[in-house]
Amino acid sequence: MAYYKPQQIAMNTIDTGVTKARSSWTQMLVLGFLAGAFIALGFLLDIRVIASMPEEWGSFANFVGASLFPVGLVLVLIAGGELLTGNMMAVPLARMARKITTMEVARNLVAITLANMLGALFVAYFFGHIVGLTETGPYLAKTVEMAGHKLEGTFLQMFISGIGCNWLVALAVWLSYSADNISGKVLGIWFPTMAFVAIGFQHVVANMFLIPAAIFAGHYSWAQYFMNFVPVWLGNLTGGALFVACAYFAAYIRPTNATIPAAGNASGQHGVSTQSALNEHTAASATAMPLQHSEQTH
Repeated sequence: MAYYKPQQIAMNTIDTGVTKARSSWTQMLVLGFLAGAFIALGFLLDIRVIASMPEEWGSFANFVGASLFPVGLVLVLIAGGELLTGNMMAVPLARMARKITTMEVARNLVAITLANMLGALFVAYFFGHIVGLTETGPYLAKTVEMAGHKLEGTFLQMFISGIGCNWLVALAVWLSYSADNISGKVLGIWFPTMAFVAIGFQHVVANMFLIPAAIFAGHYSWAQYFMNFVPVWLGNLTGGALFVACAYFAAYIRPTNATIPAAGNASGQHGVSTQSALNEHTAASATAMPLQHSEQTH
């Protein structure tokens, strides 16, 4: 099984962030809709499996649900999708590397937020409400209970919970970029995603499904959901952009930039720009860092 080293993951993620930021509106809306629906389907699977489990099972039932939820992120990253929480890491990293503009970052995050919302609402309304998968018997009770937990707490608590969530989710995306095969990607995705669900952190796209599903069933209000959406969105952005993108930029990309000498000569005339030199140095580093193989014993 082959994998990339962290520095090369950072370089690959920058390229991915550029591609995401410069996608067409059609690509962002279609792939964003799919990602929102995939995450919602993963959450729906979680609810359908654990809702009727004995109460005496306690946190073990949560563990079972957390083990199933990553199906959604696996579909996003392997089948194809644009997920807001992953983009909150990759696109800001591309901006930190000065490959895209701040407006391109904003355009992408706004478009993917809207598209993810549409996909999640589609699953919540048609599968949850119309089909009744979240509105009958124990499934309704579990949906309302879980949504109620998401709505509890202060703005600060929701914000910090959002940081914890996307610290783990963005790392799941980061780890998926480290592998060159499906099995490696699935393993990289699965465990950090399972961890955030088991802990109970708040994921803005998962909440786009869960809380509206409870609202469609006649519980809570859209105003309550909005008061959850804002701090969780901001917390997820902080977790992905600061705790993953900024951290690895500081560790792997910025030191590379610092090693490039200032362009110029004694006469004051400048040759190749510092940014161009950085690009060449980065490309050379990427070329010099082949895949590592876990099967190697020497």
